[in-house]
Amino acid sequence: MPSSALRPVSSSSQRPGILWLVYALALAKFVLPFLLQHPVYEPHRDEFLYLAEGRHLSWGYVEAPPLLSLLSWFSDMLGAGFFWIKFWPALFGAMTYILVGRMILLLGGGRFALLLGFLPFIGGYFLQLHFLLAPGFLGVYFQTLMIYGLVRYLRSGRTRGLYLMGLGFGLGMLSQYSHLLFTGWLLIGLLLTPGRQLFRNRHFYLAFLLGLLLFLPNILWQTMHGWPAIREWNRPDLDFVLDFFRDQLTFNLPSLFIWVSGLFWVAWTEAGREYRFAGWTVLGMTATLVLLRENSDRAMGLYPVLFCFGAVALERALRFERKVWRYGLLGFTVLTGFVMDTVFLPMMPPKELAAYYSWNPVFRRLGFLSWPDRRDHALPQRFAEMLGWEEMALKAARAYESLDSLDKTRVLLNSGENYGEGGALDYYGPKYSLPPVMSRGADYALWTPAAYYDRDVFIVTATDCGDMKKFASATLLDSVTHPYSAEYRSYIILMRGPNAEVRQEWKKGSAAEHRGQLAAR
Repeated sequence: MPSSALRPVSSSSQRPGILWLVYALALAKFVLPFLLQHPVYEPHRDEFLYLAEGRHLSWGYVEAPPLLSLLSWFSDMLGAGFFWIKFWPALFGAMTYILVGRMILLLGGGRFALLLGFLPFIGGYFLQLHFLLAPGFLGVYFQTLMIYGLVRYLRSGRTRGLYLMGLGFGLGMLSQYSHLLFTGWLLIGLLLTPGRQLFRNRHFYLAFLLGLLLFLPNILWQTMHGWPAIREWNRPDLDFVLDFFRDQLTFNLPSLFIWVSGLFWVAWTEAGREYRFAGWTVLGMTATLVLLRENSDRAMGLYPVLFCFGAVALERALRFERKVWRYGLLGFTVLTGFVMDTVFLPMMPPKELAAYYSWNPVFRRLGFLSWPDRRDHALPQRFAEMLGWEEMALKAARAYESLDSLDKTRVLLNSGENYGEGGALDYYGPKYSLPPVMSRGADYALWTPAAYYDRDVFIVTATDCGDMKKFASATLLDSVTHPYSAEYRSYIILMRGPNAEVRQEWKKGSAAEHRGQLAAR
């Protein structure tokens, strides 16, 4: 039954006059990052990997499920320019807000609630999340879709909502494996609340069966390859609990009053009792991520529904006679969002941005300039990982052009275990006529043909020169000189004649060995 504290609305289509605002704000969400990010920055190292995966389509990968790679394939087919790399995260960001906006309307929210629900998407971590070609934006969307489907069913009684939930389950599992944890807590939340009535609805089970069928090919791929998603899982090396909760606060600091209000409303008020399954999901999923020492950004899919509930609750609490409080809330959210956006999207050239961070020490104190080495750097690590890649490819091309005609026919690029370097060399390869790339980083181990490990001439990109002694000859040719790049001082080395130890190390992660392991089973 609809909550008595909220005006029942069977469908947002009953309020077509306000839907235009939802779609207008979604369009603004899509366009804004393209206008804000400075053009000097290149794709991020992770984006290079997912673009490479798009050139090797499969039902599974070591690093992530396959849905993002399919989208990357479309981007590559369209030229893999800056717009098409960023198109998918920007599009799904806009679609996520549409789900939030429509939920707000389903719960009886108005224009002020729609605006409150929109601001977190452009002020804080979500600005970055929805402009980076990485699995996170898909996970957030499909987690939100599952809850939207349930809310829609509870408000209207139409089974279409349950099938949207099932679709969100299946496609979410094809986006991020942590989606299984979210689904598990969603089911627990339903069992602990009046939502348990859904377990008597056959469409509830059919919806999950639909999702399972969508995900089944990836399960088969993982089984055939020995479940690399589990083997490759590693826990972050950090003071986890403190850092995790600090990140939850700072990532969504501008919208603090919105999502905290949403959590309070759904978890502790009688008005939110009908949707308390979402509160259990948020609390249970957060606790599980902490226990498993998962990365902080895995919790981001929990926030859109809190933005929705919080926006509606605050709109009702701050009625027209309290307009001054509305203006104060909007002012805090907009101003803090503008400040925090400078660490989530690189809006200035590196030198100017580094000077800005130096002038404003708050970012250093909040940990945004700290890297895994526990040292503060001039730029956030994610920004530094968007610089220096084309310089590396250009210098590798110069090394290639210095070879004689015979060596050019047998040389390979070798990025070792650095998938970012391998992906960047692949990405810029056609522009600079580079030879093929071999690597042992991430999924490259599955793609490198076994014959490549028997080559004798390599142009190697490496962060140190320690392996030079393992080759018959090695010549240091150049290095990355961009001072703000994470690849600063990565070397370009011409190496010939790797010894037997090196060849054995290379073959250890090759696709041929994977096939041998499978045959041994």
